[in-house]
Amino acid sequence: MNKIALKNGAPETTTEDRAVTVAPRVDILETENEFLLVADMPGVKSDDVDLRFDNGELTLHGSRPAAFTGKGLTHREHLATDFQRTFTVADSVAADQIGAEMKNGVLTVRLPKVEAVKPKKITVRG
Repeated sequence: MNKIALKNGAPETTTEDRAVTVAPRVDILETENEFLLVADMPGVKSDDVDLRFDNGELTLHGSRPAAFTGKGLTHREHLATDFQRTFTVADSVAADQIGAEMKNGVLTVRLPKVEAVKPKKITVRG
């Protein structure tokens, strides 16, 4: 059997199953009507995302399996990965209206603001 020698200083690995947990990179934007949270979770499918809001905290969790498994695998750097991150959410968010979408490894969470904190346009009569 021929082996491939890695010369780039990559760590030696085995074929055993193991996973790493990482905090996904996140951008948070605020508009007049909502907060928008965008998290990178490459390789994670929507069925593998667990998004929970409890006691003022929003927790993101997603899992992706190892890229390759089984016989013939001689070196592994693409491990199974768990993405996890928790955020404290202000009372200004309408928790019952939180929505999310997963597309191309990017999780987008919409956190609508409650009506009381949205800017109000005041009409000036003259």
